[in-house]
Amino acid sequence: MLSPQRRALTIGMVATVTLVAVEALAVITILPDIEDDLVGLSWYGWVTTAFFLGILIGIVVAGDQADRVGLGRPFVAGLVMFSAGLVIGGLAPSMPILAGGRFVQGLGAGVVPAIGYVAIGRMYPASLRPRMFAILSTAWVVPGVIGPTIAERVSAVVGWRWVFLGLLPLVIVAGCVTAPTMLRIRAPAAVAPAESTRRRLADAVQLSAGAALFVGALTANAWLVAPMLVVGALLGVSAFRRLTPPGTMRAMPQLPAIIATRGLLTFAFFGADTFVPHTLTDARLTSTASGSIAVTTSTLGWTTASWIQERFVARVGGRMLIRAGFALLALGIAGVALTAAFADVPVWVIHLSWGIGGLGMGLSYSVHSQLTLALSPESRLGWHTAALQLSDNLGIALGAGLTGAAVTFTDGRDLATGSGVALSLLIPASVAAVGLCVAARRHYPDRAQPVVPAAHHPGADALMSPG
Repeated sequence: MLSPQRRALTIGMVATVTLVAVEALAVITILPDIEDDLVGLSWYGWVTTAFFLGILIGIVVAGDQADRVGLGRPFVAGLVMFSAGLVIGGLAPSMPILAGGRFVQGLGAGVVPAIGYVAIGRMYPASLRPRMFAILSTAWVVPGVIGPTIAERVSAVVGWRWVFLGLLPLVIVAGCVTAPTMLRIRAPAAVAPAESTRRRLADAVQLSAGAALFVGALTANAWLVAPMLVVGALLGVSAFRRLTPPGTMRAMPQLPAIIATRGLLTFAFFGADTFVPHTLTDARLTSTASGSIAVTTSTLGWTTASWIQERFVARVGGRMLIRAGFALLALGIAGVALTAAFADVPVWVIHLSWGIGGLGMGLSYSVHSQLTLALSPESRLGWHTAALQLSDNLGIALGAGLTGAAVTFTDGRDLATGSGVALSLLIPASVAAVGLCVAARRHYPDRAQPVVPAAHHPGADALMSPG
């Protein structure tokens, strides 16, 4: 893993992912302080949404450029955009400008994982990929455990702007370590034509616009909800179909099923994860610290299971681990819902349940990445890993948005807070059950059906053609 030819790449990617994770978690923590200073409550949610929309476009562009020109140029461009977003955010005089800076940050943040996945596919043998994904999962542990606390202290002592500006030197150092190796990773011989690149960029913008309308509809005035949902869905679905392998929307065999279930996985987990602290503080009337313990428990469970899959994926196969992950995630969500609904259930059951949910994510998440790399030909590696991460981010946005809308709806009814949360959690629990059913199908990759590069699969050319 740390052989001379891969040492700088490994260290640099871990450092870069860690910094992106720190920033993502830090801004959520200090956003109340920012809003108090800049005053713009109507833009509060868009500070996060703009970051997500930028990520969608950054992922698509980076995946396309990785297949066309290699990894170095898009990686450096991504770091430049991420750094520019830090500067804009740190100097922002108003919430709209802060949201714009977060969009620029998102463009850069989308490039980092997109290029990282391709680098793992091209620079690491198949035997080392499970370990590398486990290492990258571990890179989220420190930010998840201490990042929010450090961000709160920095904001309180020297001001929230330094949460943005203080990260800039570290990003530059991480970039200097990683960029030389990235610049040496060339593009494959066969590349997409320029018009294909322009089409994919247009599709990425369309998908981002559709997602913005769909998510925005969940908090819009009643008379705007239906048209925004319809237009957002039409724009988003048509673009998503073109940006992913044929059959992804129907979870067809092999790669389409993998990309589809990755979105189901993130929908289920983050749809519940977003409201686990709310369940503890509002439904069970515990402290904020109790909520943070639950989030930390799931983070540690995720990382622990990432290392478990690294040890056993070659022995038991990807399908078995993905099925186990969905089952554990559904069990974890059920435990949280049960504790929310019934006051007689001890509060610690939520902490235990969400640790189990984290274990489910750790078993499944990295396996999806490994199978995508294994099933992708060299010339489509950037495109397919970008499609996987598109599904990722859409799952996160829709899971949190739809579950949040359900929580808001039940809060306005004659229901106890815990009962409303429990009913709302039926949404991510149902999605986890659907993912379990898809992963159980026999044509899903497992140890009885070895995964080989897609270029050698029968019918691979038809499967891997652009949507």
